[in-house]
Amino acid sequence: MGLYTSTLPDNVQEVDVIIAGGGTAGCIVASRLADADPNLVILLIEHGANNQGNPLITNPLLWRANLAPETGTAIYYLAKNESQLDNRSIAVATGGVLGGGSSINLSIYSRPQAVDYDAWKVKGWCADDLRPFTNKAETYHGDDPDGGHGHDGAIHVSKGPFRQLKSERDFISAMKQIGYPEIADLQDFRSNNGASRAFKYVSADGKRQDVASTYLHPRLQGGNHPNLHVLLGSQVIKVLFDEKDKRAVGVQYRPNPALSEGAVRQVNEIRARKLVVLSCGALGTPGVLERSGVGDPNVLNKARIPLVADIPGVGNGYQDHQVISYHYRVDVPKNETSDAPFVDRPDGIKKILVSNDKVLGWNGFDSSAKIRPSEAEVDGLGSAYRRLWDRDYKAIPEKPLSTVILSTGILGDPRTVPEDSYISLGVYNTYPYSRGHVHITGPNFEDPLDFETGFLADEHNFDLTTHIWGYKKQREVARRMNCYRGEVEGHIPSFPPGSKAAVATPLTQPNAGDDINNLIEYGPDDDAAIGDWVRKNITTCWHGLGTCKMAPLDGGDMGVVDEALNVHGTLALKIADLSIAPGNVSANTNNTALMIGEKAADIIIRELSLSA
Repeated sequence: MGLYTSTLPDNVQEVDVIIAGGGTAGCIVASRLADADPNLVILLIEHGANNQGNPLITNPLLWRANLAPETGTAIYYLAKNESQLDNRSIAVATGGVLGGGSSINLSIYSRPQAVDYDAWKVKGWCADDLRPFTNKAETYHGDDPDGGHGHDGAIHVSKGPFRQLKSERDFISAMKQIGYPEIADLQDFRSNNGASRAFKYVSADGKRQDVASTYLHPRLQGGNHPNLHVLLGSQVIKVLFDEKDKRAVGVQYRPNPALSEGAVRQVNEIRARKLVVLSCGALGTPGVLERSGVGDPNVLNKARIPLVADIPGVGNGYQDHQVISYHYRVDVPKNETSDAPFVDRPDGIKKILVSNDKVLGWNGFDSSAKIRPSEAEVDGLGSAYRRLWDRDYKAIPEKPLSTVILSTGILGDPRTVPEDSYISLGVYNTYPYSRGHVHITGPNFEDPLDFETGFLADEHNFDLTTHIWGYKKQREVARRMNCYRGEVEGHIPSFPPGSKAAVATPLTQPNAGDDINNLIEYGPDDDAAIGDWVRKNITTCWHGLGTCKMAPLDGGDMGVVDEALNVHGTLALKIADLSIAPGNVSANTNNTALMIGEKAADIIIRELSLSA
């Protein structure tokens, strides 16, 4: 098996294709290329450790453990303090183990709208072009009367072995009461403005469906891909270029010091005869490019990096689905919440692993919604909001404004609230207007990053206003759920004295919540309190993208790659990860990363004239 840690064997010192980054897209590219030509020598270089056999990864319920820094399966990018966020610094976690985000995410099956991809306006990347690649990855275990899903892919999509039906039914019912009907399949690329019961990236028997386990490991272990090699625990520092024609000819890398004690200063090089593919993610790929001399000359000059290619868009345009989770006490058995293993760490995790309870195959997320405001509601959000709404949303009913996700359990750390049973309603803006950036500040891997999320920094406060609207919507949902038992002190906005909005009175008696106009009243001071709460609590949804976007280099588009994923101004260098997305998507981004991996593999197979 061609799986190595930190050091390559002597017979692997030059390969045909190097893939820098063993995340969602990178694992797919490596696997598909190996299938296309077993003689093609492929090296996948991954920052982190092997994910195979790690129960914290295999069992969907334990996703929280992978976000704990001590687990070592996530890479944390720390942003600067930002004044619009109450001078807070946001720490953004990304995949730091083989399989990348697919190994540590929440396993939520969520797909974009067709209009999202059409809005990219890139040849070969419209929804009709991309849907076959989306479907190629999956085996869907649900009703599919229109044939819109995949049924013979590597990744199984199911409802898993366990669901908390009480909270699921209550959420669907409450959404209906405030005007959002149940939709049979909210992930069909077109349905919108309603709620749906959730599927997961989980097999029917409860195993996480990450790309390393479903694509890469079977090929490494099957005996039919002798030229597929994976180097673990290694950090790609930069791309090596031929000075004559700016052709990528290899990479420079070093052992990950967190996994290879004593080998911190050992720097190695490996050559690629045909192609280098960067797949280090929206926050990792820009740094590799800039350390290689590809980027904005001003950034490179400050970082003392010689210029190879003048590509100003590198590291700019960072987007993320900015999320807030709102917590509520509920009448649900504690052992049927996703909090159960995490209240008493590490014993709680050990106990549930020993029990092998079917709840281990559950991620805690059984329902979600994609929603829009009514025209009357838009009128109440201000003239600037109305102008942007009319320009970007009004004529496109398939575009949701917000996504609401039901978590039966605290969407966060359950040790931050008194011991009880809870749900969380997570709300994120599907298409935020705010943008950030990520750049290097020096030539070394350890040099701090210049990273700003840009959350809530958009010119017209559209993002903040949307979150205020979203807070009110989810609160109406929560108090209409039959399992609702109240809000959590210290986890709600500080409404002014005498405010009618101070308490979310339950509407859980039969038919009590059917009146869509039976709503909590909010005044301007209440909106200000909600806005203040949002600024103090908004955080990352781990959905970063757009920092090396696919667009023309010239004309103000700030593009980094073309439609074939070639980095402008270079040869034999491509990018295949979420950094290339020209625009946001109304879904958790794992599905888009899967699609990019499949599409990138197809492009490369065709260019190298391999037999797919």
